[in-house]
Amino acid sequence: MSDVDRAIAGLEGLPRRNGELVFEAPWEGRVFGLVVALTKTPGFEWEDFRRLLIAEIARDPDADYYAKWLSAFERFVLERRVLTNEELESRKSEYASMARDAVI
Repeated sequence: MSDVDRAIAGLEGLPRRNGELVFEAPWEGRVFGLVVALTKTPGFEWEDFRRLLIAEIARDPDADYYAKWLSAFERFVLERRVLTNEELESRKSEYASMARDAVI
């Protein structure tokens, strides 16, 4: 088990049912998977993402849990220059309009 897998397994805040992760909507599972995949890449440390997630949760503890993951993920990719703000906004718009779903 990798360090990322161990860290995720130890997160008590992750919604679970019978010990398995539960996602209420497909986008929640997607953002979770994106974070896990990216943090297994050298230079994208789980602990750095975790700090951003903690800050997002502290900012509004009552907000949707995976909305916080998404916000932390967006900050994570912007801070590490994976995407520019313009690229991120463009991709968010494509997903919202479902234009990305048509791309193969």
